[in-house]
Amino acid sequence: MIEELRKIARDLLTSKKVGVVIGYAFVKANSNRTTPIFVTETEDIERLVFNPLCLNNLTVYLTKKKPEIQELGRPAIVAKGCDVRSILGLIKEFQLKREDVVIIGVGCEGVVRDFKDWSGKLTKESMPTKCLYCKVHVNELEAKPIEERRRFWKDQFEKCIRCYACRQVCPFCYCDRCISDKTMPRWIESSAHGRGNFAWNLIRAMHLAGRCISCEECNRVCPVEIPLNLLNREIEKEIQEKFEYVAGMDTETPPPLRIYSEKDDDAWIR
Repeated sequence: MIEELRKIARDLLTSKKVGVVIGYAFVKANSNRTTPIFVTETEDIERLVFNPLCLNNLTVYLTKKKPEIQELGRPAIVAKGCDVRSILGLIKEFQLKREDVVIIGVGCEGVVRDFKDWSGKLTKESMPTKCLYCKVHVNELEAKPIEERRRFWKDQFEKCIRCYACRQVCPFCYCDRCISDKTMPRWIESSAHGRGNFAWNLIRAMHLAGRCISCEECNRVCPVEIPLNLLNREIEKEIQEKFEYVAGMDTETPPPLRIYSEKDDDAWIR
């Protein structure tokens, strides 16, 4: 598969159909860590790899918050199946035109949760929940009394240091100016304490309702290990149950919170 990937990349670059191929490469020889790579010259094509260590959702490099990548020309991007859902979401939100990107789809049997979990073999224990389509933890949390759930998230959000790594890595956090950065008026307290943290994390989660495709990049990069995937999956579950909608499956169906119809069932409003 790697040789086929490199051949496709070489053909795209030499024919000038694209200006850059966004993919994965090892950090160094004999390393068990990969990093995003931006190939603009054919001599760098041999660095392209794909394996269970290719964790990143590279779609974030297609958004307008990465102008330095856009300046390289039309991109081709190596994309796992779950990453393609991000691309479809960006097209649906008019952040990207389908003809503006070449998708190099790769077969993926899963990735490791963290580089340090790699033992040379992919196991269920080493894979992130997005690869297992695990709903167990969401159901466990849902079954708890509401006060216990509130206390759980209060404890989690108090750990937040407001580094905004979750925002920076998310393909759908592409606003020119984030609500957390606005000071006139200030919508969210900027210091890292319980009240401001609670507001920031809940507002961000609601802004992603019906848009998040569960790539779990926010979960992966959080330095204090807040289980943001649980919050996003709970909202994803509600959207699917209430609106029969799954994000990132096509480019035509609008997200439910972006449209209005007099036929909408309002029974879910409490």
